[in-house]
Amino acid sequence: MRYAETGFNLEVDLSKGNIERVATDPRDTELYLGGLGTNTKILWDRVPPEVDAFSPENLLIFGAGLLCGTPATGCNRTIVSTISPQTKLMAFSMMGGFWAPELKYAGYDKVILRGKSPELVYLWIHDDKVELRDASHLRGKGAIETAELIKQELKEPKAQVAAIGMAGENRVFYASIEQGRSSASRGGIGAVMGDKGVKAIVVRGTRDINVAKPAEFMGLCNDVLKYIKHRESNPIPGVMPILAGLGSPQEMKVHDEKWHTENFMWGNSRERRKDFWSEEVEHQWTATMESARTRLISCYNCPMKCGATISLPGLPTYMMKCFSKLTYTMGAYSDLEFGLRIAQKATEYGVDGFSTPQVMAFALELLENGILSDADFPGMPADNEGRFYYLLDMIVRREGVGNLLADGTYWAAKAIGKGAEAYAHNNIKKTEQLPLKLSMLNPIYFLMYATGEKMNITQIEGQFPQAPFPTREEREEFVKDWVQVPDEKFKQYFLDWEMRGENSMPFYPTVDMCCDIVDWQEQMHYIDDALGQCAGLSSFPLKPPYHIHNYPKFISAGAGIEMDPVKLAKAAKRYRTLVRAVNIRRGMRRKDEKPPENHWKKRFPELEEQLLDAYYQLKGWNREGIPTKESLQELGLGYVCDDFIQRRILAETDQAVVDNRVEA
Repeated sequence: MRYAETGFNLEVDLSKGNIERVATDPRDTELYLGGLGTNTKILWDRVPPEVDAFSPENLLIFGAGLLCGTPATGCNRTIVSTISPQTKLMAFSMMGGFWAPELKYAGYDKVILRGKSPELVYLWIHDDKVELRDASHLRGKGAIETAELIKQELKEPKAQVAAIGMAGENRVFYASIEQGRSSASRGGIGAVMGDKGVKAIVVRGTRDINVAKPAEFMGLCNDVLKYIKHRESNPIPGVMPILAGLGSPQEMKVHDEKWHTENFMWGNSRERRKDFWSEEVEHQWTATMESARTRLISCYNCPMKCGATISLPGLPTYMMKCFSKLTYTMGAYSDLEFGLRIAQKATEYGVDGFSTPQVMAFALELLENGILSDADFPGMPADNEGRFYYLLDMIVRREGVGNLLADGTYWAAKAIGKGAEAYAHNNIKKTEQLPLKLSMLNPIYFLMYATGEKMNITQIEGQFPQAPFPTREEREEFVKDWVQVPDEKFKQYFLDWEMRGENSMPFYPTVDMCCDIVDWQEQMHYIDDALGQCAGLSSFPLKPPYHIHNYPKFISAGAGIEMDPVKLAKAAKRYRTLVRAVNIRRGMRRKDEKPPENHWKKRFPELEEQLLDAYYQLKGWNREGIPTKESLQELGLGYVCDDFIQRRILAETDQAVVDNRVEA
């Protein structure tokens, strides 16, 4: 018997209309855990680097995390993986809500889409009944509207629906997949779904999930809940309580936006407005949010109320997610009500809330600087808010200049030319980042930005404090019950970290310390993404309930796989290295590992090179960022090594072959 997972994937050949229930190898679960890990193995095995994002041979994989559907608090993430049309690399984006547990209850761990449907369809999964159904009547419908129409059509109000809007249908490079209380937005995976001719995947399950050691597993779950309650009753000085304000809860619950509005960048990630927040603005924004926010909501089996339903006069109710509360407002130099209103339309269209506002602000910068002309924007309104609505429609419909803008700032700038590249200034690996520009280099952030393949700022957040505490006494108090550290050395790193002087940034933490810290933070994100755990209860906050010491117990008791911290760390390193290998095979190299040039006002080029050198060495990669023969073999990835040698990415001598390929 398989535990925690079902042991079956649903394979859908859209070109032929063929659907198969395929048994999976339990050995793959032990090696790659599930979720992101096994998604990556499938992509490596079946999608060679010659395959384009919009090729029928590309796969779109919806993977439920290993512990999704079990009683483990907060385990509800669907990991969606494919080749990104924007980055040309592997994309993996997570969505919460109820979809992944429902898929498990229907009897499947993954849905794997290949080929292309000749007509627009949706996939209906109801336990053993699986069928492709006509979706021509849903063409052009919004993502949330589509979900409601399908549930009515099927007479299944409890069905969970992951759908695309018009942006996905028209293959906008930053199109999202919307799913009720969450979305998978980064990397343009909605565009791949649209290219495959799939409007939605609908699932309803009525089966059970088995766990290996039920009593032990429930005890672990109860321990997590007790810890969360303890943290609520006994707040740690200087650390936000788990349920009070991390990520989305902060955005939905807290009305004081002084820090975000004065430190994050406005427009096309250009300008900090240090004196923006005033008593008048605070009063207006508080009133707007209080009147618009209907209620706070959670995902499956989670005590965190990470989202809110937003209802504005004249608009349908929708779910607001995290920092998209501010991205449209700040992109357009507008007010909060505008941001909430345009976000409703953007959610129905199905577009990423980080990229979209920057692309629109980028277009207006090009107009203001004469690179684009009024003729490129026929009929565009004169008012700022009207311009943003106009541009959103143009992009999603791929009309006129919107057809270029729909590819994102990197590719649009290349196509437009005439100096437009200088305005596409907030990309990492060709995709727009959160508009956060800082004064002096932060070496920990540098490594996370540069080497991260999640293409998402949340990977920077982690279990190590982002800044030193003001006094030694505060630091000593913090490390007393810091049980989450994988090694005691991290406590000393933090104790010796000071705000000024020799032990301050950018030269403290030292290069080696920074590498250790980033490696730990990244490891926890990758474990979460295999197990299906919400980062808000693990890799995102300080002193979370899930960590490297209790996760192995959850895996052992839940999935029946004997696990300990060392084995778990090695598994995470294995599939993290495999993600790297997928992208290396697609041409990614050291030259791509860099934040935007203007990300920090004060840079330290020599230190940055030292950081990359040391981090690559720690990871078992050579100076080009390519995993070495030795590290691949040590991780059981000999098949990757053989492929790299055959493709002349590595030589028999374990040195990188000089790559003279020119970027397409």
